Order: sequence, then C-alpha cells, then structure tokens
Amino acid sequence: MTIRGVLFDIDDTLFDYSSSERTGVLRHLTAEGLLGLFPSPDDAVAIWREIMEEEYARFLEGKLTFAGQQITRARRFLSHVGRVPLGGISDDEADLWFARYRGLRDEVWAAFPDADPVLRRLAPRFRLGIVSNSSLSHQQGKLRAIGLLDHFGEAIVCALEHGAAKPDARIFLAGCAALGLPAHQVAYVGDKYEIDAVGAHTAGLRSYWLDRAATGATPLDGITVIRSLDDLLPALIGSDLT
Repeated sequence: MTIRGVLFDIDDTLFDYSSSERTGVLRHLTAEGLLGLFPSPDDAVAIWREIMEEEYARFLEGKLTFAGQQITRARRFLSHVGRVPLGGISDDEADLWFARYRGLRDEVWAAFPDADPVLRRLAPRFRLGIVSNSSLSHQQGKLRAIGLLDHFGEAIVCALEHGAAKPDARIFLAGCAALGLPAHQVAYVGDKYEIDAVGAHTAGLRSYWLDRAATGATPLDGITVIRSLDDLLPALIGSDLT
C-alpha cells in the first residue's frame, strides 16, 4: 500500500502541550496566590486537567463555544478553591482570569525536538496536513508560534469549523480530502489511542499511534506503535514494502 500523505494531530504529538500547560498553570496559580491551597503542585494540575477535559469535551460536543469552555473552566476552578465572590463572577472577569493563565502558558509553547526535523524529512516524499480537535485560528497561531505552520499550508482541518470531532471518521476523511488523497493513501499520527489511533484506523487511514510514554499497551491489528516521530519515516517506508 503506497502512502502519499501524512496527517498529524498537534497537541502532545507535534507540540508539547502537557508541559506548557503544567508550567503555565503553576505560574498562574502562584501569581494569583492560589497554589498554596493545594496539597501539592501535582494536585493542582490534576484538578485543572480534570476540569479542562470535562469542559473541552462539552466544546467538542457543540455545547460550548471555544471561548465559552475557557470561561467555564475559570469559573469552575475558582469555585473549587472557594474564590468566587457572593455575587458570582462575570464572563468578562472569568475571561480575564483565564487570559492571565494563557499569557503565562504561551510564553513556554514549544514543539517537540523531533517535530521540525522529521517534518522536513517527510516533506519531499509526502503531502502533509493536520486534523485537530480545536479551532482553526487557535491551532494556526500555535503552529506559527512554534515554527511549524509552513509545513502544512492550507491542509489544516479543525473540529470547530468542520463540525465533527475525532474520533468521528468524517473529520479524518476531510483531512484526506484536504490533501487530495483517498484514505488508504494517507497515514495519521497522533498520541491519543482511542481518539487518534483507533479513530484513524476505523476511518480507513494507515494509523500510527505515537506512544511517547512507552506504555507497552498492545494496539489493535493494523495500528502501528511508534515511540517518537523519528520512528515515523522508517515505518512509512516499511509500510510501502509490505
């Protein structure tokens, strides 16, 4: 099977989201005088991520706007630590509080060290694109900030604008269409097993699960595990020989 295109997830695949989030959260809570309300920094980050995952899921379901999920996260977090005044907190106040976190997080945005070199090696051989569960403007800004945007041109498909989120097959197929290729000629690379790897496989793409943590989990037949992006080109070349 000849692979002619490669689609990528962004967060925790090309972009070290988890590290920037953790650093931003801890800096923000320290600046706001809230970190001491938690037993440990790990506990603070765990609560932040629990709220984020719940509210971001509501955004992907269409129940909240992208900005709305940030406002709700701020309100819920402040409520959790008992810092919401009696009269409540307005959308503008919640948005401003979250914006202070964003500013600190965005200062430490960075691509994984293997991302740019691998994309440069892939570019002469494959059409490259993105499929992401986010908004187009947010992800374009992120890719621009970490120096990767030029690798993808217009082939960036995001859930907000597309109307369906991974693992829905439709968004993977929209990514293939953005590359001008059928699904069986496209590989997909992502870090989340169910959302990325299984979703892409079910949609008919060649699926590569990026397991940076080396969990040792055994994937479904037809899903290839890679431990870093450096493993991708050899795996793609090998797939053309089978």
